[in-house]
Amino acid sequence: MSIVGMALNLLLAGMLAAALAMGWRLNQRLKALRDSHDGFAIAVRELNTAAERAEQGLADLRAATDEATDQLADRIDKGRALAAKLERLIDQAPEAARKVTEPQDERAQERRLGALLAAAREARARPERLVRRDAPVAPARLRPSFDDDLFDEAPPERAALSAIRGGRS
Repeated sequence: MSIVGMALNLLLAGMLAAALAMGWRLNQRLKALRDSHDGFAIAVRELNTAAERAEQGLADLRAATDEATDQLADRIDKGRALAAKLERLIDQAPEAARKVTEPQDERAQERRLGALLAAAREARARPERLVRRDAPVAPARLRPSFDDDLFDEAPPERAALSAIRGGRS
């Protein structure tokens, strides 16, 4: 073999080795591309699943909103009906009941407060009047530790009641 043939064979072997290296690198890149393509397909599937869940969540939210709207509308209607009924009852209330709810002048309120304070002072000054005389007395060892006189009151006097009610008999 001549030098030219050998040089050409060497050149051909070098080119063949370079083609082999390029093919191997290209194979590696194609393998990475296929792997990323598979990863991309998985990501698309996960995104699709998340989108379906979001759509279902929105549908549930719409249904809950519609239900809440219906319940709120029912409550508003019931409230309006009750307000109308209350207005009718107020319009039909007797005049005396209206006078009780109407605000009184300051002097009447002061007199009423004074009468209440006087009745309270009088009751505090004479506690023996509040104890019932005919109530049985328990032996000392059986008496409870708290003061029980609150429940043994005699009926209050008419004057004290009229002072509490604002002077009306």
